[in-house]
Amino acid sequence: MKDWQQLINQINDFRDARGWRQYHNPKDLALSLSIEAAELLEDFQWLSSEDAVTKNIDNIRDEIADVMIYALMMCDELELDVQEIIQDKIQKNGKKYPEQS
Repeated sequence: MKDWQQLINQINDFRDARGWRQYHNPKDLALSLSIEAAELLEDFQWLSSEDAVTKNIDNIRDEIADVMIYALMMCDELELDVQEIIQDKIQKNGKKYPEQS
């Protein structure tokens, strides 16, 4: 999908302009992805889902963006097609979890 690649290119341009490429290997990207997901989880800690969203929506947006950025960078680093791997996973999930009738 062209839009995914444009977004990845924008992320990479940002990274490269700051000299961060050296830190973006698969292991460190996976670590960073996990850390950002944990930061997203903190927005919900000790709150109901509704209260967390009401109280923390701006930070939730930022943390989701961070998670997505690291996931896209990891796909790029591993030369994975984002759309393809998502579609493959949906198919696997469809077989694992059949529709309820």
